[in-house]
Amino acid sequence: MLLPWEYGVRNLARRPMRTALTLVALATVVMLVFVVVGFIRGLEQSLTVSGDEDVVLVYSVNSEENIENSSIAARTPSLLTASLDGAVKRFGITNVSPELYLGTRVKTNDGDGGLGLVRGVTLSAPLVRRRVKLIDGDWPGEGEVMVGRLAAAKLGSSDDAMAIGQSVEFEGRQWQISGRFAAGGAAYESEIWCKLGDFQTATKRQDLSLVAMLLSPQSSAAEVELFCKERTDLELRANRETDYYASLQQHYKPVRLLAWFVVVLVSGAGIFAGLNMMYGAVAGRIREIATLQAVGYRRRAILISLVQEGVLLAAAGSLLSGVIALTMLNGMAVRFTMGAFTIRIDSVAILIGCGVGLLLGVLGALPPALKALRAEVATSLKAV
Repeated sequence: MLLPWEYGVRNLARRPMRTALTLVALATVVMLVFVVVGFIRGLEQSLTVSGDEDVVLVYSVNSEENIENSSIAARTPSLLTASLDGAVKRFGITNVSPELYLGTRVKTNDGDGGLGLVRGVTLSAPLVRRRVKLIDGDWPGEGEVMVGRLAAAKLGSSDDAMAIGQSVEFEGRQWQISGRFAAGGAAYESEIWCKLGDFQTATKRQDLSLVAMLLSPQSSAAEVELFCKERTDLELRANRETDYYASLQQHYKPVRLLAWFVVVLVSGAGIFAGLNMMYGAVAGRIREIATLQAVGYRRRAILISLVQEGVLLAAAGSLLSGVIALTMLNGMAVRFTMGAFTIRIDSVAILIGCGVGLLLGVLGALPPALKALRAEVATSLKAV
């Protein structure tokens, strides 16, 4: 026969201070798990949604995977459009975007700023970068820039300092912010965009970093790759945009593995903390446990009741942490080397966080309960 369900619930209410401390400890551990898993999921989501299967990037073969170090001739876009028919053409406009992409020091009005990512583009850029949407303000004109919604987080600045009408300084010039854009969580959201000609003048460069081509359904990236291999004098390489960001996934794989290792460490620490608190809770109830055995309850029933108490506390702590994570952490911007992204508390993060919490409740309650139940009933009844 099992103990009544209400018995375990009432036991938690009999010791409000100990219950509250245990609840806070469990909720803190689960919250740390939510933060780390949300970080991992946000990074993975940002890299996943950044690529477009129909877009091919053409950049320098010497830059390897770092496009910021790429330098190609300014005539490359015209060579590509003249030699290949694979790019989408609408209303007489070829969807090819020449771009100059650099990491440079950006100063804002509220401080020193930080290392920002600036992309010089033309009016054909939104035709190729189809995720980019202007959400406020206007497309940049002469001496103007538009900023991604996470650009402030990348610079370590406030949103007010990156508002429309404010100014930023980079490459020795002042630039006025004319608009803000979003890109559905893609990496572009941490960038600053300006006119290609203005950026080339400011940097005293006439070359490009890359050319992005939107291919038609009848074309394939293999045609562009073959052209780059045949024209060895240009020293170009072509890569589908999804493949490029997949390679970044592999580049950041050690970071993600380290983050998962932190989840394991935090969970292990939480289990030991739970063991410590549950040992203290059970140690003060030795006579109670012995009395239950004396009146006829089996050890299995008492063990289930003690585990029930631990699981109830862990479930309450997981629920509390989940609510806080969804309301306060979800969508929080995080600075990173590749730019910035948002912490993502999705279904996977909720499942892992709550699963760890329930695991803490079970594993934290079992060892002290088993130890108390192994003691002789007569000896335990005399315990003080």
